[in-house]
Amino acid sequence: MRVIGLMSGTSFDAIEVAAADLTLDGETLFLRPLGHLSVPYHDDLRDLIAATLPPAATTTQAICALDTGVGQAFAGAAARALRELCDGTADLVVSHGQTLHHWVEDGTVRGTLQLGQPAWIAEATGLPVVSDLRSRDVAAGGQGAPLVGMTDALLLHALPGTPAALNLGGIANMTVLAPGAEPLAFDTGPANALLDAAVRHFTGGAAAYDEDGRRAAAGRTNPHLLRALLDDPYYRRPAPKSTGKEHFHLPYLLRALETAPTPDADDVLATLTRLTAVTVADACRAHKVSELVVSGGGTRNPVLMRMIEQELPGVRLRPSDDLGLPSDAKEALAFAVLGFLTVHGLPGTLPSGTGARHATLLGSITPGSTPLRLPEPAVRPPRLLRVDRPAH
Repeated sequence: MRVIGLMSGTSFDAIEVAAADLTLDGETLFLRPLGHLSVPYHDDLRDLIAATLPPAATTTQAICALDTGVGQAFAGAAARALRELCDGTADLVVSHGQTLHHWVEDGTVRGTLQLGQPAWIAEATGLPVVSDLRSRDVAAGGQGAPLVGMTDALLLHALPGTPAALNLGGIANMTVLAPGAEPLAFDTGPANALLDAAVRHFTGGAAAYDEDGRRAAAGRTNPHLLRALLDDPYYRRPAPKSTGKEHFHLPYLLRALETAPTPDADDVLATLTRLTAVTVADACRAHKVSELVVSGGGTRNPVLMRMIEQELPGVRLRPSDDLGLPSDAKEALAFAVLGFLTVHGLPGTLPSGTGARHATLLGSITPGSTPLRLPEPAVRPPRLLRVDRPAH
């Protein structure tokens, strides 16, 4: 089955698109990547997302405009992938949409909202669309995140020791696979969320992120600010757990700066970069991780990667590219896998990874331009993911 996966994370800078041929043979899921694209949001849509995200107040009109605008943007990205990556032929589109709110109270997820009306994607491509993948897990008592845990666990299964997969997006999430234990998945805390918010704040919106970590490299960690940030109770909660920009946002950072004033903006950025490295390393130590497979936009920040290495001496770090999954496309491919599982009647969650009462089938299906015909249900779920790396 040829599947297109669409993903926009908490950094909301672009839609990540990946296509793959997927085949289930016994307990092995074979994945052949067909390529990936990064399609930036138009400035007006990105600005509307930023203006609508918590803790901002909003209106139903703005929510409707976003649902349509994001849906149209995803539809354009999917149509491009169909033409440019799939030679005009695919079977399914899987759309994560854009998270607008992840409603967490005292560690319990009450609801989750991803916008991006899938009807626009179905209309633009003629293909069936699996969307709204988080809600069913939440309804089953889970966190609804991180959903990459299933793909991570299948990918890590062949590695020795206690491997873990780390994705550095707006929020950092990790999947740990210890010998003899069920996979564990959780959000460790902010990766780029606070960094990007700080850069926008200090530059008056002229810059959206700390390119190559240059400003963090020019600053020094303020230990008082770092302690204030690490005092957040979230870090002491046991996994599985999840969080988002409704918690880690600019007012949150400004409150911390009132507690620990840090006059130099570069010092703030250095401290926030160190915060991500420390919280990732703490999670790795807590679970005795021996190897860390890293992906996501944060891998392009050499200062962040260097700090994580400093905090984790003795732990091997390598990009997911080494295992055949391009770092920039891993999450989009992970959602392609989840949609593939859904249409084959297989659950896409690990209760040990999300805290749900049981594993669930994920998402809703929007038919394409022809009658909806699903594959025969699979006999059993996969235990291993094998990536067919393209020849160079």
